[in-house]
Amino acid sequence: MASDSDARSGEKADPVRTADGHHVVIDGRRWRATDPSIPDGFRQELVDELMAARRAVKSSEVDARRRVHDAKTALGERGAPWWEERTGDGFDERIAAAIRALVRKRGESSICPSDVARTVGGESWRGLMPDVRRVAADLADRDEIRVTQKGEPVSIRTVRGPVRIIRGPEI
Repeated sequence: MASDSDARSGEKADPVRTADGHHVVIDGRRWRATDPSIPDGFRQELVDELMAARRAVKSSEVDARRRVHDAKTALGERGAPWWEERTGDGFDERIAAAIRALVRKRGESSICPSDVARTVGGESWRGLMPDVRRVAADLADRDEIRVTQKGEPVSIRTVRGPVRIIRGPEI
């Protein structure tokens, strides 16, 4: 609960967390907390995309609810619990949501697969690079993203070396 000084200064107190830290309690309701292992810069990009998507819902934009879902899934607030093992279809969906949310947020700029791995993987992000590339390949097959190397389109399944990811026509 916010103190009187918080209310006077216009600042909100941090929400109360459950003992395990997995949830926050707001107005008596439990909500899944954001994954605390997301680096601040990427967390802020995802929160910015979430807020933009929520504004898009209010103005009835096409695909706005999917944008909200992707941002919340990437933040760890939906889907497979972030505190459980990072494997399986549920975790693949979080990777896909992070890719979609980050490329939407960056607009014309590209993302690196390591941006996604850092977002969903915490300190063990390097070991997730093959999973990120595999999920990115599936998204590229569906034209949700494009993978490039030195500005030219490539197949992430066969190319070696660093690549960049940009929005595809179906996102």
